[in-house]
Amino acid sequence: MTDRTHAVAVAGGTLHVGEWHPDAEGLPWLLVHGVTASHLAWSWVAVEAADVRLIAPDLRGRGRSADVSGPIGMAAHADDLAAVLDAAGIQRALVVGHSMGAFVSAVFADRHPDRTTAVVLVDGGLPLDLPAGMPPHEAVRHVLGPTAARLEMRFPDAASYRDFWRAHPAFVGREDPLLDAYFAYDLAGSEPELRPSTSLATVEGDSIDQNTGADIARALDRMPRPTVLLAAERGLQGEVPPLYVDLARVRADVPRLGEARRIPGADHYSIVMTREGAREVVAAARIVADTAD
Repeated sequence: MTDRTHAVAVAGGTLHVGEWHPDAEGLPWLLVHGVTASHLAWSWVAVEAADVRLIAPDLRGRGRSADVSGPIGMAAHADDLAAVLDAAGIQRALVVGHSMGAFVSAVFADRHPDRTTAVVLVDGGLPLDLPAGMPPHEAVRHVLGPTAARLEMRFPDAASYRDFWRAHPAFVGREDPLLDAYFAYDLAGSEPELRPSTSLATVEGDSIDQNTGADIARALDRMPRPTVLLAAERGLQGEVPPLYVDLARVRADVPRLGEARRIPGADHYSIVMTREGAREVVAAARIVADTAD
């Protein structure tokens, strides 16, 4: 679990924010989780970066910020991040975003470049290949697949929810107390009607904005701060192809992007939610932090 937590006022409510290593010196890192995750998705990074002050909110509509009302979309999340830094007394941070959080991070750097030293995009942040002609809501469900279906499921207790995840290709055979804590934290409601804290409507709204909104296109075109991409070798279900198939094309499509590198053996989850994946993320973050102005 985190070393301390904060309640940060934003439009529509209060964000729950976790912090690790609050007394660490040097440049803080702002960690931005994925579309149905929470700040605890960064627990493995916290183990590998024990000398860094880490700030990680539950984004509006997720985790303990699930009840925050009002706007959704990349710009709303990005402005929430600025409020998080204000509350923590941080002027500038290295921003690391995973999955949808990478899109939020890119938009944050564009809207608040003075608060950002550099950005690490982890298996997200750049346009995905969506089926041509498919309506946006269907395209979202196509990409998210079982992830979207899970949000409509109900579970009798926390153990059954953990068992559900044990069958997932990204987590099969893994016994890890950090995973146990992460999945237990995700649940809302009461037994025997426990549910994931993120609603499908929230995911669809954010995902449509992520893939079709003007904010991310503008951010990638301008990209005012040094930005690198770490891409997984496999997708959300441990499958091939991954979300980003052709990194050379990604570099060509987004010429202001710095390095784009594949992480061998990683899938969309394990790239942050294992010690091995977190080690790669932390190493990349240290390099970009050292080279940023």
